[in-house]
Amino acid sequence: MTPTPLLEISDLHISFSSHRSEVPAVRGIDLALEAGRTLALVGESGSGKSSTALSVLRLNPEPPATYPRGRVAFDGTDLLSLDPRRLRAVRGRDISMVFQDPMATLNPLRTVGSQLMEVLAIHRTGTRTERRRRMLEALEQARVPQPDQRAAQYPHQLSGGLRQRVMLAMALMSRPRLLIADEPTTALDVTTQAEILDLLRTLQRETGMGILLITHDLGVVASVADHVAVMHGGLLAEQGDVLQVFEDPQAEYTRSLLAATPRLEIGEPA
Repeated sequence: MTPTPLLEISDLHISFSSHRSEVPAVRGIDLALEAGRTLALVGESGSGKSSTALSVLRLNPEPPATYPRGRVAFDGTDLLSLDPRRLRAVRGRDISMVFQDPMATLNPLRTVGSQLMEVLAIHRTGTRTERRRRMLEALEQARVPQPDQRAAQYPHQLSGGLRQRVMLAMALMSRPRLLIADEPTTALDVTTQAEILDLLRTLQRETGMGILLITHDLGVVASVADHVAVMHGGLLAEQGDVLQVFEDPQAEYTRSLLAATPRLEIGEPA
């Protein structure tokens, strides 16, 4: 028996309106993600992958964004049909998101600890003492060294790698069932990138959460994803098991993406 998807996107259309016209950005996307699995959404900049991911939590600004057609179901509930109050109850509790740039997301005027604790305060979860304990647990879970000390610091006092770990800790505060990671390693050096990816895999094994990963890096996809969906021009070019798609791509665009990936070849010097 096929398990019910944790996240199921069906015939999703997203448009952005301007003073002149309505521009279709995403056209008829179908995706499914099971608990404990990772689905990578790949494609060039402007392909629609981030707009698709943001639609899960209705984070595309409305207006100009509209959803002419489609369904985004989390555990069977269509998120596009939820009223704002019910949607806020899902955000940050059942579904969390890690954004690409921590410095653009974290509040520079507040300590790391206070920002993490706010996640639980919004959902009125626990006492202040309980929230602080959970905050330190989340920092430790995200492999942030000296959680007590880091919690008292401000974002600018942390390295890029530590800020990304803080973002992961924030996403994990409420023990979500679905984590959306939008280019979580783009601005990091290769060593830190590998550490963050390894951390994502470890956290998934420990918690069983599903991960929707948005990236343009096929090396990252090969490292962490179970399934891959390739987007181009707002359309779904191809999707399937990572190994299957990488070894036998069916779409011309997928073949072009793979051909453009740098490879290290060792040979005799010229």
